[in-house]
Amino acid sequence: MSVPLDAAAPAATADRRPVLELRGVSTHYGLVSVLRDVDMEIFPGEMVCLLGGNASGKTTTLRTILGYVQPSEGQVLLDGEVISGLPTVEIVRRGVSMVPENRRLFGSMTVRENLLLGAYLRTDRAAVEADLERVLETFPRVRERLGQKAGTLSGGEQQMVAMGRALMADPKVLLMDEPSMGLAPVLVEQVFEIIRSIRALGRTIFIVEQNANMALSIADRGYVIQTGQVVLADTAENLLRNPLMREAYLGEL
Repeated sequence: MSVPLDAAAPAATADRRPVLELRGVSTHYGLVSVLRDVDMEIFPGEMVCLLGGNASGKTTTLRTILGYVQPSEGQVLLDGEVISGLPTVEIVRRGVSMVPENRRLFGSMTVRENLLLGAYLRTDRAAVEADLERVLETFPRVRERLGQKAGTLSGGEQQMVAMGRALMADPKVLLMDEPSMGLAPVLVEQVFEIIRSIRALGRTIFIVEQNANMALSIADRGYVIQTGQVVLADTAENLLRNPLMREAYLGEL
């Protein structure tokens, strides 16, 4: 069902420049239109969620930000500079990091090796070691598993390592693709507590998630996408109260 659009950013962000912005972005796979005239803004220190059903365009939005696919129209900007058209490695170097769907760790490598892969573009070795220590303080269980093969970890532990690996890039914006996918309900709550702790570190987070209730419970703002178009944008609190949003995405609360 269609939901009316209210794309105005909160007044508190009106005098700040977005750290990540999509301006009129359309993306095609061949002749198939996947994103259509998408506008989004993520401001420093915010957690913003992107919600929608299967095949709505959520993952393509992330792929477009990261440069895996190029927009056919519009621009992606990071700190006011256009990054659409740049290779993915350069976009990562400039400060965009990703926690991919299903974790995608290197199972035959140790936890420490997986974490350090997140810093492979960095040359500030002392700062890398300091960031590793901060990651281990954030995820104490990961510290206990540093020498263990990543493939032997539980699903929740693997998600912690995937988040830690992304943080090791010291990103300006941390992208998360369906962090709760494939996890038992008790682990879903644990993962969102971890995301909340990452947010407390002052990180800017853009999270794609099908679990709308959980995502909105910890986010500042949210966007809803349907068939490649943003149909609703509002504060998380307002989205949770929106009757059409509740009917279409949240079910009975």
